[in-house]
Amino acid sequence: METPTDASPAEPDISHINPVDEKTWFGHPRQLARLFSTEMWERFGYYGMRALLTLYLTKHFVFGDREATGLYGGYTALVYLTPLIGGYLADQYLGFKRAVKFGAILMSFGYFVLCFGGPAATPFATIDGQKYEVQIDKVSGTEQQYVIDGGHRLAVKGQEDGSVTLTANDGSGIVRTIPKGHFAPGGERSPFYVMILLTALSMISVGNGFFKPNISTMVGELYAVGDRRRDTGFTIFYMGINLGSFFSQLLCPWLAEAVGWWAGFGLAAIGMLFSWSLIQFDGGKLAGYGDPPNKGGPDRSLIIYAGALCVIPFFYFLYTNLMAQTPPVPGSGIIGYIASLSLMGKMLFGTFIIAVPAIMIWSAKSGDKREFQMMLAAMVMIVFNVVFWTLFEQAGSSLTLFADRNTDLSFFGLFSINAGQTQFFNAAFIVICAPIMSLIWNALARRGREPSVPVKFAIALILVGAGFLFLVWGASMVGPTFKVAVWWLAGLYLIHSIAELCISPVGLSMITKLSIVRIVGLMMGLWFLSISVAQYVAGIVAQVASVETVGGQVTNMQVSLHTYTDVFWTIGWVAAGIGVVLLAISPLIKKWMHGVQ
Repeated sequence: METPTDASPAEPDISHINPVDEKTWFGHPRQLARLFSTEMWERFGYYGMRALLTLYLTKHFVFGDREATGLYGGYTALVYLTPLIGGYLADQYLGFKRAVKFGAILMSFGYFVLCFGGPAATPFATIDGQKYEVQIDKVSGTEQQYVIDGGHRLAVKGQEDGSVTLTANDGSGIVRTIPKGHFAPGGERSPFYVMILLTALSMISVGNGFFKPNISTMVGELYAVGDRRRDTGFTIFYMGINLGSFFSQLLCPWLAEAVGWWAGFGLAAIGMLFSWSLIQFDGGKLAGYGDPPNKGGPDRSLIIYAGALCVIPFFYFLYTNLMAQTPPVPGSGIIGYIASLSLMGKMLFGTFIIAVPAIMIWSAKSGDKREFQMMLAAMVMIVFNVVFWTLFEQAGSSLTLFADRNTDLSFFGLFSINAGQTQFFNAAFIVICAPIMSLIWNALARRGREPSVPVKFAIALILVGAGFLFLVWGASMVGPTFKVAVWWLAGLYLIHSIAELCISPVGLSMITKLSIVRIVGLMMGLWFLSISVAQYVAGIVAQVASVETVGGQVTNMQVSLHTYTDVFWTIGWVAAGIGVVLLAISPLIKKWMHGVQ
């Protein structure tokens, strides 16, 4: 989930307005209420859709875990990458208000298009080159897959060694054991509806680029230079994010399960339309805010809108290329791994790997020793930022699938939630913990003991690892159902939410303070690029946790649990270890920061 960050320093001077003469909303400009509501409904749509996406891909389209989590990672990567371009176009040509409206309407169309998923894919299995029909029965919440062979229903069960057994339904025992690699699950899905899906994701990715960066900038315009209400105003504004995500991650998954996938996505679309209407029909309340820059010359808005629509087919191509990605050939090494990456992966990694040393070389030549060291500190933090978000963003992919497959989602036997709804834990804990963490930091600051930025980053990395290790601990106590209690998953999200509060609020502020003034915009772009890279890598990590499924259902709960816990155990210790390394070198990084807090 997202937490407050400082506003961009490049904001117009509206100091001629006397704050005392304004009509206020909780002591802030009244326009904040409308922007708060706009952001709340936009995040309602975004997080509601995100809570459904991985489950939708595995259950409705019957994609395997590798395809589904890879596509999810690519989607979130583009969502964090496009605001770089959308923010620039709004700043130079469109104005923030028109950009927000265009982005909102494009995203709402994207969510509505997702409602047209067509009939569910038909699962099948290929055994030694021969294709068999698959049927799935669900009894008391447990799914059992059957292969239909000559009119006989043979129960499918995966084994720990990767083999699959087919057992007769009449109790006569195992009919056939299929060696590892000879049983390939699949799904017959309509290419037309896959096209609809990828088109919708492309529309949302482009629309988000216009909306996300510019609504925050409009909030910054509400305050005169030096107005001390600014930070509090952003805190109120960002509370809208968490309120929207909290309710959408409860309601959209519930509606999808009770009525159908189309209903869950439809509710997200309606939320997005509410967001658009608040800006489109503002009744003049936002007059003078977010207007286009006064540069003279022709209005380029129609050209920009047309260009944005032309990007949708390019994003569609990136998604299809991502889905066609094949694993590297064993033994091919790093060269083979890079060659096997999708075009999107090559673009993201290539840009990031080239940009980091290039900027540092430029800093060494153009800046003095102090500036170079501050830039070096910023680069180190950016690299560690990639690690944090790679693991934190398992929430929408591997952790959601774990919730669906290996978590008992019942609360004391009184009621249950579904897997998509488990993502609401993060929003709830952010709302609860944010003011507590703020009080803690302020109390430590008064005593001169507030941790430095590198130490906060290190704590965040250690905690994100601790969250996974906490869940693994809970998994060691499971019973014969091989499902952990929902409280263990909630505990992970609590730990991860505290970790997020250690890193997210200080990130952008740190970059603006450490960067050489001439390239602060470029460094902001690199910061968001690092998050985009992290989202893509998060999809790769989730692919490592892939579980063998037939028709979107696991064939062996014990194997599934062991697969997830092995991966979570590994990334938990890796994250904690990286955090300890950062903690050890934090005094050096703090020295390079030259007093920046």
